[in-house]
Amino acid sequence: MDTPKKQKITDEKIALAKAEHYCAYQERSQQEVRDKLYEWGLWPAAVENIISQLIIAGFLNEERFAKAYVTGKFRQKAWGKNKIKQGLKFKKVPDVLIKKALLIIDGDAYLNTLQHILEKKADLLSEKDAYKRRYKLQQYAMGRGYESDMISDVLKNSDL
Repeated sequence: MDTPKKQKITDEKIALAKAEHYCAYQERSQQEVRDKLYEWGLWPAAVENIISQLIIAGFLNEERFAKAYVTGKFRQKAWGKNKIKQGLKFKKVPDVLIKKALLIIDGDAYLNTLQHILEKKADLLSEKDAYKRRYKLQQYAMGRGYESDMISDVLKNSDL
């Protein structure tokens, strides 16, 4: 079955209205909006014009997006700082804003979250060899984006 072709938007005012709605629905990075506008078939000059209008109107704010992204990924998905940083870089957020947004994460909450995910994973592991068990826990936490020195500290201070 053929999928219908997406209708291209040629009028800049219609595109701006759709982009405002797109940004109002949830926080977006400039790159997400730029990709969406190109997907709609707009020319580069029109895309940059619309993005600048969205920034002026307050629909688009990279700093606000970065903070919302960090908060959401940490609280909802329990991601570590490394994974969050990579996600923001993928969305082409500037490094200065990434560093600023990562400061939102409370150190104690970060440590407690790491402890919690390691405990949950330890309950699921059937590995008896202590060395292999520790390695698996460390790899799991690193995959979630936590720093290796912090993981080592948590594993040393607990009986997982």
